[in-house]
Amino acid sequence: MSNVTVCVRFRPLSSKEKRDMGDNICIQSFDSENFIIKDEKEEGFTFSFDKVFYEESKQADVYEFLVLPIVRDAVNSINGTIIAYGQTGAGKTYSMEGPNILESDERKKGILPRVVDGLFACIKTSADSTKYTIKLSMVEIYMEKVRDLFDLSKDNIQIKESKTQGILLSGATEISLLDPTEALQSLSSGIANRAIGETQMNMASSRSHCVYMFTLNQQSLSEKRVKSGKLVLVDLAGSEKVEKTGAEGRVLEEAKTINKSLSALGNVINALTCGSPAKANHIPYRDSKLTRLLQDALGGNSRTALLCCCSPSPSNASESLSTLRFGARARHIKTSPLIKVNEEKCSDKKNGAFSGTRDESFEKILEKMSERLDAEDTKLLEELFIQAGLFADLDSTEDLESNYQDVVEQTISSLTKAVEELSFSVRMLQRENKALKERVAAAERFDALPGEPGDFLHKILGFLSSFIPGMQR
Repeated sequence: MSNVTVCVRFRPLSSKEKRDMGDNICIQSFDSENFIIKDEKEEGFTFSFDKVFYEESKQADVYEFLVLPIVRDAVNSINGTIIAYGQTGAGKTYSMEGPNILESDERKKGILPRVVDGLFACIKTSADSTKYTIKLSMVEIYMEKVRDLFDLSKDNIQIKESKTQGILLSGATEISLLDPTEALQSLSSGIANRAIGETQMNMASSRSHCVYMFTLNQQSLSEKRVKSGKLVLVDLAGSEKVEKTGAEGRVLEEAKTINKSLSALGNVINALTCGSPAKANHIPYRDSKLTRLLQDALGGNSRTALLCCCSPSPSNASESLSTLRFGARARHIKTSPLIKVNEEKCSDKKNGAFSGTRDESFEKILEKMSERLDAEDTKLLEELFIQAGLFADLDSTEDLESNYQDVVEQTISSLTKAVEELSFSVRMLQRENKALKERVAAAERFDALPGEPGDFLHKILGFLSSFIPGMQR
């Protein structure tokens, strides 16, 4: 078991912060691991993390301490995840991408381009008897839907779970990467499709959580075995306060969804760190697409690092304090990265097995069937394969179990909602019934009033007195 590595990065003051608060900052550094932050009331809070990167820190410093060890492990088939967290405008995307994913200035390069260089550098120095392949998927979670940034027609990708491979994105586009230049071009095209918007705190605010997933297959030619590892980088959308961002309309709806998913992430962190070690605790991974996608990173087979990005300005002290408290809780999470979890034997043609992945196997079936069927029937068969989930690299039994669990939880949620609506309707009917009874009783008293049948005014006054307290007939 290993703890999540948590680092904090304070960006330099923005021009707006300098106009509003001057050069004042709300942090007091002790060393590279400890500091004090003061809130709006000047009350100090001490925090300790694995590493603190202050305003003058370099992009390379963050990568070498926080990310490079995980990159090396991923090449050796140990899953890894790096998450950037913090309020909007705190420097998450700059830390992850740099000013531009194609940035040529070595000093400004972000984590992502350095990861690409690091992966290919590690592979280049590996043994000749080992063959590597790298594939890249890139998605965003926008308004609680997983969208493929390499194919915008795939705007509702399903998250699946396999006992052997963990969390998977069913049907997401995978691009094979041959060299760093091609990889960066692919990343650039995906980033261009990401949802962004303008707020008062950020001219190009991310309106979605962005996930970069590198899958590395390592084939030992001598042992004829394949090991697979995943390296996942997550650039979270920032938490927002409407009074600061000035969000309205569509941007406001996006902010609500972002804050809701980040709240779900906080609930998962709390459940993972506050439960009793002797008692199994329910972890609400399925409460949002974000937490479902991060299930391996937070509670499964992965080595995980969290970069908490903060502003040093007193004007953002409360948001920075919230981010730091989140990071302090996450530091207590324990994960279990294992090197042999994803190890599988290579397919053997002598035994009659298909070579390649399961998707390739079904593609071969389609190719053979197309020789006997017309184009329309072949297309229909392909659609049926996709609808049945056969193109997802999943064990069929596990896929059914995962789908079954999804259906059960959705059914329970729907029934709970239906019961609540029914309960509300019953209460409304009871109120209406009570009001009707009161009207009937009033009508009966009206008919029973003394006087001549023509004494209409007398009866009207009596009727009104039943509704207006203190009224005299």
